[in-house]
Amino acid sequence: MASGASRYRLSCSLLGHELDVRGLVCCIYPPGAFVSVSRDRTTRLWAPDSPHRGFTEMHCMSGHSNFVSCVCIIPSSDVYPHGLIATGGNDHNICIFSLDSPMPLYILKGHKDTVCSLSSGKFGTLLSGSWDTTAKVWLNDKCMMTLQGHTAAVWAVKILPEQGLMLTGSADKTIKLWKAGRCERTFSDFVTTAEDRSLRIWKNGECAQTIRLPAQSIWCCCVLDNGDVVVGASDGVIRVFTESEDRTASPEEIKAFEKELSQATIDSKTGDLGDINAEQLPGREHLNEPGTREGQTRLIRDGERVEAYQWSVSEGKWIKIGDVVGSSGANQQTSGKVLYEGKEFDYVFSIEVNEGGPSYKLPYNVSEDPWLAAYNFLQKNDLNPMFLDQVAKFIIDNTKGQILGLGNTSFSDPFTGGGRYVPGSSGSSSTVQAADPFTGAGRYVPGSAGMGTTMAGVDPFTGSSAYRSAASKIVNIYFPKKEALTFDQANPTQILGKLKELNGTAPEEKKLTEDDLVLLEKILSVICNNASEKPTVQQLQILWKAINWPEDIVFPALDILRLSIKHPSVNENFCNEKEGPQFSSHLINLLNPQGKPANQLLALRTFCNCFVSQAGQKLMMSQRESLMSHAIELKSGSNKNIHIALATLALNYSVCFHKDHNIEGKAQCLSVISTILEVVQDLEATFRLLVALGTLISEDSNAVQLARSLGVDSQIKKYTSVSEPAKVSECCRLILNLL
Repeated sequence: MASGASRYRLSCSLLGHELDVRGLVCCIYPPGAFVSVSRDRTTRLWAPDSPHRGFTEMHCMSGHSNFVSCVCIIPSSDVYPHGLIATGGNDHNICIFSLDSPMPLYILKGHKDTVCSLSSGKFGTLLSGSWDTTAKVWLNDKCMMTLQGHTAAVWAVKILPEQGLMLTGSADKTIKLWKAGRCERTFSDFVTTAEDRSLRIWKNGECAQTIRLPAQSIWCCCVLDNGDVVVGASDGVIRVFTESEDRTASPEEIKAFEKELSQATIDSKTGDLGDINAEQLPGREHLNEPGTREGQTRLIRDGERVEAYQWSVSEGKWIKIGDVVGSSGANQQTSGKVLYEGKEFDYVFSIEVNEGGPSYKLPYNVSEDPWLAAYNFLQKNDLNPMFLDQVAKFIIDNTKGQILGLGNTSFSDPFTGGGRYVPGSSGSSSTVQAADPFTGAGRYVPGSAGMGTTMAGVDPFTGSSAYRSAASKIVNIYFPKKEALTFDQANPTQILGKLKELNGTAPEEKKLTEDDLVLLEKILSVICNNASEKPTVQQLQILWKAINWPEDIVFPALDILRLSIKHPSVNENFCNEKEGPQFSSHLINLLNPQGKPANQLLALRTFCNCFVSQAGQKLMMSQRESLMSHAIELKSGSNKNIHIALATLALNYSVCFHKDHNIEGKAQCLSVISTILEVVQDLEATFRLLVALGTLISEDSNAVQLARSLGVDSQIKKYTSVSEPAKVSECCRLILNLL
C-alpha cells in the first residue's frame, strides 16, 4: 500500500451477491481483477471497468449446493494460462473453475465437513482445511495426502514457497521476508477487517485510519495491485476503497454512503463502544469539541436516542456512524428485553441438542449477524460445528421481520415473511412458539400456553422429517393465490448513485440534466415513502427518457421503473390502451436471451409489478402470448433470480386466470410452468411455480385434466421429499391430492 498521509475513500460499491460475502482474492487475469465468494452459493469474477471507474461482474460461477466459504487462485499453467479458481463450501466440496464456463471443471470430494480454508502452490498443488479437523493435499483432481493432528476446525492453511524463505516478526512492528540470510522485503503496512463494522489501515504498527461500514460483519478483504482495498460484508455488498483521487467515488456516491452509514444501528454489546448508560451521556454540544485521534468514537444523547460519531482527521469533523441500540439505563420491563447473564437480549432460546438431554441457552439480539451468533453458541457449548447452518437458519426463521426491542412476532407468510391470518389466533400475542433447530421441540416461552408440547421438526442425524401421526393434516395456506406477488425491496440511495454515475456516460442526446435527476429522485421518494402525492407528467416523461438509455447503462432506470409501476397513476400512465403496447414492447425487447441479465431480470420484475393495478392487469392479459413466449426463452440460464422472476410472472398470470376462468390462458400458463419445472433448481422458484400450478387447477376440473395430460404430477413428485423449506413439500402434496 502507498505510504504517506493520503487517505482511503470509497471508490465504488458492487452489488451482485444476495448474502454475505465470505471470501476475496486477487486474480491473475484480467489484470486488476478479483474474485468473491458468498453464502448465496456463487463465485463472481470482477474486472476493472475503466470508463466507469469501478468494476464489472465478468463471470458468475456456481457449483456448490450450500454456501461458499473460501477461495484461492491456482497459478497459471500451459493448459490454463489464466489460472484456475478453487472454492471451498459448506457442502464439504471443493469446486475448480476456469474462466471459460460457469460450471466447475471438476469437484474435489473427500472432506466430511465444511471446507473453510484453501491455499495453492506450484504445479497444481492445493491445500485445503476443514471443520472435520483435517487438511488435505491435492494434485490436480486427486487427494495425495490427508494431514491429521488438529482437534478442531482448520481455519487457515498456507503452502510454503520454495525452501530458504522465512518470515520473522519483531517488536519493531515489522514483518521481514528473508532469503539466504538476507532481508528481501519488509512489511509494515496492513489491512484488517472485523466484527466491529470496521476496516482498519495500519502503518508502522499504528492504526492510521478507521473506516466504518453499514454492515455488522466485515468478513474478508484483499489488496489489489494498485493499492486499492476490497472488502466483503454481511450485507452482501463488495466495497472498494482507494487512495487515488482518480478512482474516488463521486460526491453523490460518497454522500449516499455516509447517509447509509448514519442510518445503521450499532449494538452496544458488540464492537468497541463499551458499556453504555444513556442517561449519563452528553448532548450534541459535545460534537463542537474536535477529536484527538483518527477513528475516535464519541457517543451523544439526542432525546431518547444514542448516536455514535467517529472523528475524521482528514476532514476535520465528526461523522455519524449509526444509532446505538441496546444501551443500558432501562429495566427489563421498560425495555421489553430478556436478561441473561446480566445482559439484555431480544431473544433467549432454549435449545435441546438431543431429546431428553440438557438444554442450552442461545441469547440473540436482532442487530446481530445470525451466523456469528450461531457460531459463538456452538463454540461456547463445545457443540459440533456441522450444526452451524441449522442453528443460523433457526435464528433467522424465528426472528424474521422483528423490530428492535419489541417482541412482536407472528406466523410467517410463505412468500413475504410477513404475518398471515391464522384462524383462531389472537392478534395481540407477543410470543412465538418456535421449533428447536435440533430436536424440533417447542421452546419454552414465559407466559405461553401449551408448555411441554412439541412440534414436528428435522432429525439432527438423518435430516428427515420427524414422525407425524396419520391424523395430522396439512392445512392449505398456499393456494389459490388471490393477489399478485410483487418485488418491493430497494436501496434508493444506491440506485440514484448508480444512475447519476452512468448518466455521465450516456449519449449527449439522452443525458439527463440536474433538474431531470432531481425529478427522478422525487419519484423514488414518493414511491418508497408511500407518499399520497402523485408523480407529475413531467417526472414520468423523464422516467420514459431514462428507460430508453442504451442497454449497457439502463439498469438503474429500470429499477426505478420497477418500483414506480406499482403506483396507481404510474401504472395507468404506462399501461393504458394508448401507451401500453409501446411500453410492453420496449420491455419485451430487453428479454432477448443475448441481452444483459440485469436488464432481463428488471424487465421481468417490472412485468410482475404491473399486475397490482387494473390497467396493468389488462395490458398483461392483452400481451400474454408475446410476453410469455419471450420470457420462457430465459429458462435455460443459471441465474436463480431470473428463475424466481419467471416463476412469479407465471404465478401472477395464474391469479388472473383463476378469477376469470380463462381456460385458453390456463393451458398456456400450465405449459409454461411445466417447461420451467424441467430446468429450475432454486427451491423458491420451484415453490412459486407450485403455487401457480395449484392456483390454476383449484376449483377447475378442466384445468386438472390439462395438468394431467402434461404429466405435471410425475414432474413434481420428487418435491414431496424436500425437508427444507417445508412449504415446498407441503404445497406439492396438496397439488397431488387434487391431481
